[in-house]
Amino acid sequence: MTTVDLITGFLGSGKTTFIKKYVRRLMDSGERVCILENDYGAVNVDTMLLQELSDSGCGIEMVSGACDKDCHIRRFKTKLIAMAMSGYTRVVIEPSGIFDVDEFFDSLREPPLDRWYRLGSVVTIVDPTMKEELSESGEFLLASQASVAGAIVFSHCRTAQKSDIDESIDKIEAAMKKISADSTLTKLRFSKPWDELTDDDFKAISESGCKKASYIKMYGEDEAFGSVYFLGLDPSPEKLGEISSAILSDSSCGHVFRIKGFTKDAGGWVEFNVTKRARSVKPIPNGQSVVIVIGENLDKNRISEYFK
Repeated sequence: MTTVDLITGFLGSGKTTFIKKYVRRLMDSGERVCILENDYGAVNVDTMLLQELSDSGCGIEMVSGACDKDCHIRRFKTKLIAMAMSGYTRVVIEPSGIFDVDEFFDSLREPPLDRWYRLGSVVTIVDPTMKEELSESGEFLLASQASVAGAIVFSHCRTAQKSDIDESIDKIEAAMKKISADSTLTKLRFSKPWDELTDDDFKAISESGCKKASYIKMYGEDEAFGSVYFLGLDPSPEKLGEISSAILSDSSCGHVFRIKGFTKDAGGWVEFNVTKRARSVKPIPNGQSVVIVIGENLDKNRISEYFK
C-alpha cells in the first residue's frame, strides 16, 4: 500500500516551503514520492515552485478547482487512483489553505482507494506571526485542520517570539472549543527554524499519524472562500506591489488574504507573494504570467478594476 500524508495550513502559512524540505528528506531516505497539489483555485502557481523536486525525480500532479465541488472531488479520486498504479511509495497532498479535511478522509475510506492507500501523517503548518483576526469560517477551517493533526509545525520561527507561538496555540485551542472538537491541540509541535529541523525531527513528523476528532461542521470551503485569477498580465513587480496594497486595503474587494503569482523584471521571472503583513519577490527559473487573489467573499468585478 502507498502511504499518504496531508499537509494542511491556512492561506500563506508556508505549506509549499515546508513540503519542499519534507519531501527532500523522504526522497533521501529512499521513498519514491509524488506530490499532489489539490488546489481549490483554477490556477495553481505552487506547482511551479516545486519544479526543483520534479527535476530530482519527484512526481508532481495537480487537481485544480475550475469546476464545481463534486467534479473536483471526482478529479481528486481519479488522480489518486492513477498515482497508486504508478508505483509511488509515498504521496504528499498539499491542499489549498481553504481545504475541508473531511473531503480527504472520506475519499480514502471509499473503494478502491481504501485498498491502495494507508494514512500516514496529517501535519498542520501554523504561522505564529499572523495577527489578523480570522472570520468565523476562517477560524473553523483552521480549527478543523489542527484538531486532526498528528503534528503542528510552526513557520517563521526565526522571527517569531515564544509569546507569538503561545498566543497561536491559545487561539487555535479556543477555535477548537467553539466547534466542540473532542481533543486539545496535539503535543507534537515543532517551533524551530526549518533549516534547524533534524533528520529525527522529520522522521517524527512523518510518523506522527493523525488524531481522531469529532467536531461541529459549521462551514465548507465553497461557501465563502475563493480566488480570482488573471492571466497574461505583464506589470512590473513594483506595479504589482502597488496594486496588491490597494486591493488589500479596499474592503469593497472582499476579505483578501493573499495575492500571489508570477511576473517578469529585467532579470527574468519572479515569484511574488503579498499579504497585509509582508511582501516577497524572489527570482524563479520558470513562470507563467498569472496573478491570483485569494480570500473570502471576493468581488471579482471590483478587483478587476485594479488590473485595467
